[in-house]
Amino acid sequence: MLHWWPERCGLRNSIQEALRWGNGKPGDGSAYKAPGKRFSYYHYSRWHNLSAHRLTAVDEVCYNCARFEDKNRGFVMALSSQFEEALVFATRLHAGQRRKGTAIPYVAHLLGVTSIVLENGGNEDEAIAALLHDAIEDQGGAATREEIRRRFGNTVVAIVDGCTDTEVVPKPPWRGRKEAYIAHLRQASPAVRLVSAADKLHNARTILADYRVLGDGLWQRFTGGKEGTLWYYRSVVDALREVGPAPLVEELDQVVTEIEQLAAENSSSYQK
Repeated sequence: MLHWWPERCGLRNSIQEALRWGNGKPGDGSAYKAPGKRFSYYHYSRWHNLSAHRLTAVDEVCYNCARFEDKNRGFVMALSSQFEEALVFATRLHAGQRRKGTAIPYVAHLLGVTSIVLENGGNEDEAIAALLHDAIEDQGGAATREEIRRRFGNTVVAIVDGCTDTEVVPKPPWRGRKEAYIAHLRQASPAVRLVSAADKLHNARTILADYRVLGDGLWQRFTGGKEGTLWYYRSVVDALREVGPAPLVEELDQVVTEIEQLAAENSSSYQK
């Protein structure tokens, strides 16, 4: 059973860091000091009595909660007001944008990507970057970058930059942009690869669902057409796999394979 406590433990990097910085003693209800206060966590009520908490600020970690984590039981991250601000900011930035060929608000895609990032172990900076991963490319370029930096910091900007294939208007030729982005993915940071893989997985799921309904008419939505889009998604999978296997990449591979199989089936039926 998890119990929400108003004065939440905060931990920036790891419980080991909290322990290194601590000055409490086992069982005395004192708190360990951890640098930073970006993330918030739940207390575990089954581990100790609520009265054992003596926290004075959100950048302290309860000793007994630290012990709980030290026994490999884990913390549950609670997203901070920074995430809430990013959610509103992203919604407003993309308010006039729709998913390709549909009336679906673009924020649906941003929420889908963010959900995948969090479900695959992403931290708050990565979740915020997921909300904003198309902001620089589609909503203002350099000016938007600096606004993201001001609001959410350099780490988020670096991830969003890593998910951006251009900020030039009009955009350069499609094939060249995509080839450059695929090459970039092979050298990208783990955070960029996580958000990018989540982005491509959400897109691929949508493509597969719509392809089953619309058939080859779907490809009219995409600059690369059928052949170019299939090439791009398979190339992204291959680039991500070069870094090493991961459940998210394997899921992306499965969805892309389903799209390829459906495309092959459609081609065969047209030839008969």
